Parts: sequence; C-alpha cells; structure tokens
Amino acid sequence: MPSFVRIVCLSGVLALVPLTAQNQQSAAGPQQSIKSQFNDVHRKVLEMAKDFPAEKYTFRLKPEMRSFGEVLVHLTSGVVYASKAGRGEKATWTELNAKDYPAKAAVVALMERSINEADAALNAAPATSFTKSLDPWLAVLEHSAEHYGLLVAYYRANGLVPPESRPRK
Repeated sequence: MPSFVRIVCLSGVLALVPLTAQNQQSAAGPQQSIKSQFNDVHRKVLEMAKDFPAEKYTFRLKPEMRSFGEVLVHLTSGVVYASKAGRGEKATWTELNAKDYPAKAAVVALMERSINEADAALNAAPATSFTKSLDPWLAVLEHSAEHYGLLVAYYRANGLVPPESRPRK
C-alpha cells in the first residue's frame, strides 16, 4: 500500500481518538462508547456514499486498487459481519461481491440496511456482553475507520471536499 494511503488511513483512525477520550470520561460504559463511535464512523461513510458523484463510483486511486464503490461494499461486508456476530449468530467475515451492487443507489441501499441492522444488534446486546468482550464491534469499527480515511483520499484525488471537512452552516 502506498505511503500516502497509509497516512490517510491512519488519519481516519486518529480522528476517532478524541471521541474515544470523551466517551471514556462518560459514565455510559463500554456499550454506549462503542455504539457512539460505531454510529459516528458509519454516519460519515454513509454520508460520503450518498454525496460522492455516481459517475465517479468506478474511480480508482490506482488501477490495482478497489474503486470507490467497491471500497464501500467491502467496508459494508464488515458491518454485515458485526450485525450477525452481535446477534449471537455463528458468523464469519464473508466478502460481499461488489458486482452485485453496480450502481450508487444499490450501494447506498446496502449500506443503509446493513448499518440499521448493526445498530439494532448493538441496541439489543446486553450491556454485560461488553464487559466480557468488545468483539466484533471494535474490530469492525477500526476497519471502517481505516477505510473512511481511504475514502477521503478518493475525494481529494477528484478535487472534492469530503462532507465532514466542509464548513458547517
């Protein structure tokens, strides 16, 4: 992986560090902390999925890399895994086939459905389960944050400003 991509991915993960510090200071506990961070990173990624121009969904930073749309489907594979594992199902990380989601609308719909299912699983999980293990949530959260950073590079390479970097009204 080129060093600029590593830097962008690391910046995405580091952007979550202040949230971690804030959440650790709250009395909400690990379940609320994970839920807050999980929802925040997926809100950002979903906003990017909706915002990025449809005609650029096939854009690749380099020919051997995934396209913007393929990165979103890959990232969503992790969210689907978290939902299943979070519900207590026997789950393995199964890569979704990006060819099954060839257009922006299909990718956005997949993401919305998967994020809602993960949120429901997070809400249904007993708080005590988070004192035993943070799996699968922490691993998927980290994975999504890394790809969020990568998606920022797709924006910048196209001369676009990511939604989270735009001035707030």
